[in-house]
Amino acid sequence: QVQLTESGGGLVQPGGSLRLSCAASEDIIRTNCLTWFRQAPGQELEGVAYIEDSNEITYAWFVKGRFTISKDTTKNTLNLQMNSLKPEDSAKYFCAARRGICYLFFPEKYSDWGQGTQVTVSA
Repeated sequence: QVQLTESGGGLVQPGGSLRLSCAASEDIIRTNCLTWFRQAPGQELEGVAYIEDSNEITYAWFVKGRFTISKDTTKNTLNLQMNSLKPEDSAKYFCAARRGICYLFFPEKYSDWGQGTQVTVSA
């Protein structure tokens, strides 16, 4: 079973920054599609960004220019640098992995998930 463990969430003021990390095995980091999703209370899961095994990257429109997804193959982590945070970015953030292509709009296609880390943006 794939193990994914997120960290780095917390409380930050609007305009601030946070860096999320997702620890996984070396095999997962190198060979899987890796995606960040988020879910606010009462809302559906939404894709934030993904990085394919080819290292091609895609962002959701609402984070483009503010968030940066990356993977560190020396530390076996998936990262999400979040800058210029807004209150509407508040959510629980999850990393997910799957073999094959990535999907921003179909979280149901992912079978491997972390437990999530809470991000709260508030003054």
